[in-house]
Amino acid sequence: MTLTLTVSDDVRALAPGFTHVAIEAHGLVNGPSSDASSALLDDAARRLAVRLDGRAPHEDPHMAAWRETYTAFGSKPSRTRNSAEALAKRALSEAGLPRINLLVDLYNAISVAHLIPVGGEDADRIQGGMRLIRATGEEDFVTVAGGEGTVEHPDVGEVVWRDDAGVTCRRWNWRQGPRTRLTEQTTSGIFLLEGLTPMRVAEVAAAAAELAELLSKFSPGADIAVRAPEPSA
Repeated sequence: MTLTLTVSDDVRALAPGFTHVAIEAHGLVNGPSSDASSALLDDAARRLAVRLDGRAPHEDPHMAAWRETYTAFGSKPSRTRNSAEALAKRALSEAGLPRINLLVDLYNAISVAHLIPVGGEDADRIQGGMRLIRATGEEDFVTVAGGEGTVEHPDVGEVVWRDDAGVTCRRWNWRQGPRTRLTEQTTSGIFLLEGLTPMRVAEVAAAAAELAELLSKFSPGADIAVRAPEPSA
């Protein structure tokens, strides 16, 4: 089954240079982080260092574009960084990148190596299609605070991903909710790579192709489909 993803007109107006590529995969095999996935994360950190060549992540033109977009919908990008910038900062720190589980490690490695936001959702936990919208402020975002479940609501005008049950990721790609995250029991996933001008569509597609290849390598026999890049024009 093909999961639908749509981008609302008001998000397109906010970020006319937005492009996304989705990978839908079924028959995946997940599990704890491994030596192989850990090595991919270490290699991604090295690739990032070469890419930045001494600059801070936010000085990269693609990250600067995300900061401008976050500011445009009312978020402070130095406090709520896009997922790629946040991961890049961790990759360059002494602590390094976290090891979460096999599938998350794979898409985090691609995010860091290409300096592009990448997200992964359990396709079996998505209700209806996924939609990128500007929030009314009434949507539910079920998350965890202080070890207990709680419901938050996005700010009015905030860009969020949502499905029929509620918000799946706040502030575009800042914080994912636990309901749809990839766990060690996940067998079907939707992976989303998101780019803004000046990142070229071909660069987004290349990152997606690399992720699809890794998914095939770590889940032999999985049904993996890479959708054509979808510019928001």
